[in-house]
Amino acid sequence: MSNASSKDQSLKGPALLDGIDSAEPRQSSFSREELVACAEGTLFGPNSPRLPSGPMLMVDRITQISLAGGVYGRGVLHAQLDIDPSLWFFACHFRGDPVMPGCLGLDAMWQLVGFFMAWSGHRGLGRALGVEEVRFFGQVQPHVKRVSYQIDIKRVITRRLIMATAEGSLAADGQKIYTASGLRVGLFEGANALQPPAPRVAA
Repeated sequence: MSNASSKDQSLKGPALLDGIDSAEPRQSSFSREELVACAEGTLFGPNSPRLPSGPMLMVDRITQISLAGGVYGRGVLHAQLDIDPSLWFFACHFRGDPVMPGCLGLDAMWQLVGFFMAWSGHRGLGRALGVEEVRFFGQVQPHVKRVSYQIDIKRVITRRLIMATAEGSLAADGQKIYTASGLRVGLFEGANALQPPAPRVAA
């Protein structure tokens, strides 16, 4: 493999991920218990990106994950969250007008991009790096039964910065109501990698 193709995974189709053979069979769906194991750091081993734990884990299962396929042919992930009126955010957002915060749907998309990075063999601490555009044209209310997510991987870069970019969408009972373009998640060696530099002390 040329140096260019090993450094930039934006080439169409499944690629080698830092020596991991994409042709090797790998698990293509995950249960809630396995997602919790990812949050605990036991699913993919030491120094792998983790999902959030507890109430901040906004996914109940991953029904499909693949290195190929999706809108760009570079990877796709489908996941679900079961909605129950007793979920914590309905009681506080808002009183008398319960609705799932849109930021939680967006965070779920970042969570899933990070999970894709862990599943595909990359190492480091995952951090959301931004999003280009988010659109809301519907809402998740307590009567909704299930939220579905789709993540289409656009590019994975493995240079000095390891980063994935993706497009995402959220559907409520099958109707698409959120979209996010330019989702970015990076992997870092240390927890303080994104800290701003210390201010200079005047001489």
